[in-house]
Amino acid sequence: MDRFTGIQIFARVVETGSFSKAARDLNVSQPTVTKHVAAMEGTLGARLLNRNTRGVSLTELGALYYQKCKTILRELEEADNLIGRRNERLEGVLRVSTSVAFGRRVLAPLLIEFVKANPALRIDLSCEDTYVDLVAQGVDVALRMGRLADSSLGGRYIGTNPWVMVASPDYLAAHEVPDHPAELAARDCLIYSSVQGDDVWHIRSPDGERHSVPVRGRLRSNNLSTILAAASGGLGIAILPQYVAARALQSGIVTQIMPDCGLQEQEIHAVFPSPKLVPSKVLAFIGFLQGRFKGEWWRTLMLT
Repeated sequence: MDRFTGIQIFARVVETGSFSKAARDLNVSQPTVTKHVAAMEGTLGARLLNRNTRGVSLTELGALYYQKCKTILRELEEADNLIGRRNERLEGVLRVSTSVAFGRRVLAPLLIEFVKANPALRIDLSCEDTYVDLVAQGVDVALRMGRLADSSLGGRYIGTNPWVMVASPDYLAAHEVPDHPAELAARDCLIYSSVQGDDVWHIRSPDGERHSVPVRGRLRSNNLSTILAAASGGLGIAILPQYVAARALQSGIVTQIMPDCGLQEQEIHAVFPSPKLVPSKVLAFIGFLQGRFKGEWWRTLMLT
C-alpha cells in the first residue's frame, strides 16, 4: 500500500466523517477508501476508526495518529508552495553554457540586461567550445548552434546565425576580388576548424548552383576571434558568423566578399536537461532571448 495515499485518505475520512464522502472528494471508489484504511490499521496493528451506521469516529489512538497525519500533510503543502513561490519569483542561480565567441560577444551583454530585470536571480555563465554534458555539469540551459540531434534533452528555437565572407582591404588590393566560388580554391583561406574541419566550403552562387570548394591557407584555428584577427591582418579570406564580423565590417577593417552568394546559416537553440517540468527561470530566460534574436539581430547587439 502507498503509505502517503493512505494518510491522505485516512485524513479525509476523519474530516468528512464518512467513507463515501471521502471517496467522492478524492475521486476514488468507496471500496478503495475502505481498503486503504483497513490496510493502514493492519500495518499499525491498531484500530484508528470506530464504524457504525451513523458514520465513523476516531479511537483514542486514531486521534493521536490523525494529528501527526495533519502535520505531515501540512508540511508537504508548505514544501510544494515553497517550490511554487521560488519558481514564480525567478530567484536562485541560473547556470548557462555556450561557446566562447558567442558568450563573450553576444550573450554576456544580454545576461547583464536579464539580471538587471530580475535582481533575485544570479547567473553562472560557462563558455566552452567543447561539448558540455548538461546533466553531469549541472547546466540549466545551453545555447547551441546547428540542428539539434535527437536526444532526451529539451530544446527551443531561438533564431538564426548567418555567416559572411570577408577579407581585409589590403589583401583585396594585392589580389583580385573573387567573384565566383570556384576562385576561392586558388586564394589564401582562413579555416575555422570547428566547422570547416574538412577544408571544404559550401557556397551557393546567385543562380542557385551549389559549390563545394576545397580551400587552403596559412592559418587554421578553432577560435573565431583568431580567424577574424588573421583576416583583419591581411592573411586571407574568412567565413565568419555575422556577430563576429559585424564590428570589423562597420569600421572597414574587413570587407564583405561575394555578398550575393549564399553561405551557411545555423539555427540557434536553447537546450535544457529535460523537456518536462522546465523551471520558470529557464523558460523566462528563453522567452527573453527569443525577443532579442529577430531580424538582423547582430546589428542591434553589436553595433549599438
